[in-house]
Amino acid sequence: MDRLSLSNKSANTRALEELAKSVGNYLPTAAQGLCPVDTAASYIGACLAQSCGKCVPCRVGLRKLGELYEKILSGKGEESDIGLIESTASVIADSADCAIGYVAGEMALTSVRAFREDYESHIARNWCCAREEHPVHCLALCPAHVDIPGYIALTQKGRYADAIRLIRKDNPFPSVCGLICEHPCEEGCKRNLVDDAVNIRGIKRFAAEKAGYVPAPACAEPTGKKVAVIGAGPAGLTAAYYLALMGHKVSVYEKRNHPGGMLRYGIPDYRLPEKILTDEINVILETGIDLHLGVDIGKDISIKEIAESADAALIAIGAHSDKKLRIEGEDLNGVVSAVTLLRGIGDGEKPDFTGKKVCVVGGGNVAMDCARSSVRLGAEKVSIVYRRRQADMTALAEEVEGAIAEGCEPVTMMAPVRIEGDENGNAKYLVCQPQIISTIGRDGRPGVKAAGVPEVKLEADIVIVAIGQAIESAHFGEFGLPLKWDTIAASDECHFETASGIFCGGDCATGPATVIRAIAAGKVAARNIDKYLGFDHEIEVDIDIPAPSLLDRPACGRVTMKERDADERKNDFELVEKCMTEEEAGQECSRCLGCDHFGYGKFRGGRCFKW
Repeated sequence: MDRLSLSNKSANTRALEELAKSVGNYLPTAAQGLCPVDTAASYIGACLAQSCGKCVPCRVGLRKLGELYEKILSGKGEESDIGLIESTASVIADSADCAIGYVAGEMALTSVRAFREDYESHIARNWCCAREEHPVHCLALCPAHVDIPGYIALTQKGRYADAIRLIRKDNPFPSVCGLICEHPCEEGCKRNLVDDAVNIRGIKRFAAEKAGYVPAPACAEPTGKKVAVIGAGPAGLTAAYYLALMGHKVSVYEKRNHPGGMLRYGIPDYRLPEKILTDEINVILETGIDLHLGVDIGKDISIKEIAESADAALIAIGAHSDKKLRIEGEDLNGVVSAVTLLRGIGDGEKPDFTGKKVCVVGGGNVAMDCARSSVRLGAEKVSIVYRRRQADMTALAEEVEGAIAEGCEPVTMMAPVRIEGDENGNAKYLVCQPQIISTIGRDGRPGVKAAGVPEVKLEADIVIVAIGQAIESAHFGEFGLPLKWDTIAASDECHFETASGIFCGGDCATGPATVIRAIAAGKVAARNIDKYLGFDHEIEVDIDIPAPSLLDRPACGRVTMKERDADERKNDFELVEKCMTEEEAGQECSRCLGCDHFGYGKFRGGRCFKW
């Protein structure tokens, strides 16, 4: 028998791995590419290069697809080629022997069906439709379209107040978003091609902290028009802010005792301190907004009265109701919803969990907030019960990691089936059925099914249900507004208009979403209400953006946000995350590739200083 020996990777193998890694970095970064036809052609070519050629669908079909794409991209395509691509891709997807073939077919099918007008445009005019309003990827991926390269350049030059003014042109919550935004902008950052995305949220946090108080801009001349806004959350306050800047008289009605909506009643102080939120809201209120707190719509005042008192109204209530598990024992003492727990904490009513065993059901950011808050409330043990794998949790990875560091234990692949109590009606056990991984669903995540093993009992003095939120919209339906499930259905979904002069925006229109999406909805609603009132005001800012540096930008690691030590921070509700230092912020700003100045990403016709 031959002697065995260890084999090392050859230089060629290592070089190929580096190339594959570069392609892997490119794919997510290029997701916002402006030509889906060219993108699909590149995918097909890559799959063809990996094909073994043993089956006809791959060997012949992928080559034929490649030729059809080349024909269209070269300006020689015909209308019939689109149907030929679709039929060929369908055959490949149905008959290829391995994933290389059928995934390539499915990609081509998805592309031609989703972007058919681009294929037709290539054939008719030899170019595709401009699918993105903003060719700068980070800006295109920001729901509010904040000028990210602009405020990064201003921050790098130490012009912090100007950076905040530029952000407020599109987002009146720079300090808040600097702390809790889910930063979708970073997904398409082209710096991913070099090393890692720029820490955009961290730079915004630094600029806001260094700038301190920056007053709101002056309002336009009064228009004599009145606008009523129902809900003082991020969507409602954003709309009120921009409408006030446009010169309209705005009144905001809020059910709770304090403004902020889910920013105050859904995000604990250790992520978003009350003072920072209050200071940000006070700047918004400087524009002359009338804020009415403790007003319950439908009880204290009717929607009809509000609508008749103003020239236009905006409904911007948040998702302040809870969703039930619908299992036995959910009415036992000690079973609470995430919404109820976090609302109480937001009002300063912190329950005492000392010595309690807490089970949090759910895997989203709200579940992590409840789990980490429970630790701070003195819980002896906190378990995060989730029916899927930890990798499938919808919470941000840093939130999951933070919860684990503070002592929370993920109990995954467990589906709650009932809650058992003691003789006094108090929760005692959360009974779960272990799950096994199953087929992948439409959302791209693997499903689960019950495993053939016995149920498991988890000790639980407190069970916190964090599986989603609902909107209290019934009384709006009684008024005659159209409802879709529990959301308010806009008759014009692009402009959020539900009835003549009544608009909706934020969670009540789209369902529970992120803070930055709520802000974007408020911005859109403000523009459309202004148009409805017969005006065309512009929100603008007069700031010169520094010229980009022409120095080389070598590969450089991303500055990550430091946090207080877990053993220290878990004992209080003080802010967990530390701000960047001036040196760190300067280095992180220098990593920006300046897509707003260079290459195809350059702003067409100049950057947008107004909307």
